[in-house]
Amino acid sequence: MNPRLDQLHPYPFQKLRELLAGTQPNPELAAINLSIGEPKHPTPGFIREALIGGLDGLANYPITQGSDALRAAIAGWAGRRYGVALDPASEVLPVNGSREALFAFAQAAVDSTRHGRRTVVSPNPFYQIYEGATLLAGARPFFLNTLPENGFKMDWPRVPEDLWDSISLVYVCSPGNPTGKVMTLDEWQTLFALADRHGFVIAADECYSEIYFDEARPPLGALTAAHQLGRGFKNLVVFNSLSKRSNVPGLRSGMVAGDAEVLKKFLLYRTYHGSAMSPAVQAASVAAWNDEAHVVDNRRQYAAKFAAVMPLLRDVLAFDAPDAAFYLWARVPGGDDAAFARGLYAQQHVTVLPGSFLARDAAGANPGKGFVRIALVDSLDACVEAAERIAAFVTEAA
Repeated sequence: MNPRLDQLHPYPFQKLRELLAGTQPNPELAAINLSIGEPKHPTPGFIREALIGGLDGLANYPITQGSDALRAAIAGWAGRRYGVALDPASEVLPVNGSREALFAFAQAAVDSTRHGRRTVVSPNPFYQIYEGATLLAGARPFFLNTLPENGFKMDWPRVPEDLWDSISLVYVCSPGNPTGKVMTLDEWQTLFALADRHGFVIAADECYSEIYFDEARPPLGALTAAHQLGRGFKNLVVFNSLSKRSNVPGLRSGMVAGDAEVLKKFLLYRTYHGSAMSPAVQAASVAAWNDEAHVVDNRRQYAAKFAAVMPLLRDVLAFDAPDAAFYLWARVPGGDDAAFARGLYAQQHVTVLPGSFLARDAAGANPGKGFVRIALVDSLDACVEAAERIAAFVTEAA
């Protein structure tokens, strides 16, 4: 077996199961799970109907590049959302969810023939796929801690000068998981300048880009930033998904877009990887990308939950309202995030994710330590009840 598999860490939810094993939650309270970022809003009916209507396509092998209709739908959505004109033939690829693509991309982007060019940079805390993809591509991860004191930004000056030319790939996540931080135009300009100088590829994970709170101010995306800065899409690949946007995590449908030369190589890799999207899923995806009304309603539901929950937690947990996404990244009293999560589960039957499980020790610290990630994915009533239970737990422990 590949010895690199031994370098992989247990996934955060496996760590959470181990943390809670043997703990008996309060039997008088119904379980509320806010630990995993799995949307619970109903899948829109028109997407379900399009999936059923596409079942005749199961009689055909799909092509890896996806149908013309799907690539056109993705390019059309990107044009409306980001104000850019993508070539559907060369600058867009459908993928089986952003998770699959974020992992596969490192396998294609890391140059294993060059000994010195095997470093991949990612934020810390981070989506664990970045690390696993890095290790299995034969590269080493370099983590940039995102902390309250630096506004949860990636601190580029902390990268040693002699490391830059070994970097082949940089993962960024905006809106950030778990912080909800959105990168500014100045931050993108800095990162683009570094990529132009050192030749690495940027993998921009934007799967939370459509969960925001002001319809007049959508989060800045990498494609828009590149367009506004007049640099084109060189060495930039953006990843997005229908999972959060359209409440279809089980559909496993997403997209990548950006540098045509990079995507040409990624398509070649994917042809061998066997990652073509089912024709029925493609049909449902076309319908989803072409409709915005259901996304607006989705945002309305999340905004209502944040408006109800944050006042209930403001006096017991320390947090900033996220720029976007559906997480609260909250500092816990006492600083022991694992003990907090275990105690909350035992006393209030509410599950949250310890922040240290989402991070690695870097620069002398685990930047997730002392935080919990609270995913407001359940119903409004359930989220409000969970917030009330959290407040009661903290108050009783004080």
